[in-house]
Amino acid sequence: MHENSRRLLAAAAALGLPAAAAAHHGWGWTQAEESRLSGTIESISFGNPHMHLKVRNADGTWGVDLSPPIVAQGSGFGPGAAKAGDRVVITGHRARDAGALGFKGETITVNGKTY
Repeated sequence: MHENSRRLLAAAAALGLPAAAAAHHGWGWTQAEESRLSGTIESISFGNPHMHLKVRNADGTWGVDLSPPIVAQGSGFGPGAAKAGDRVVITGHRARDAGALGFKGETITVNGKTY
């Protein structure tokens, strides 16, 4: 590979990484205003890179992204804090696409405690 081609490829890769990170951690897919989601936990995953819930209410089953597990555990929300069947109230931001049942949670209240 020619030296200039290698430099161009390296520069393109360096520019692409921050864009990919911003897309992953961005809020561009959510509405600007904060909203609230209530329902019953169908499933919960405390895995990386983000915790994930399936929450059922009258609208259907929502996919809810929460913080990384280490962040949540620092606030006391770890395995044992919630389980399938628990009623929850989550504040955060719903998906911009009204047809998508997606939600990015900021706080979760379960069993009378807010995390």
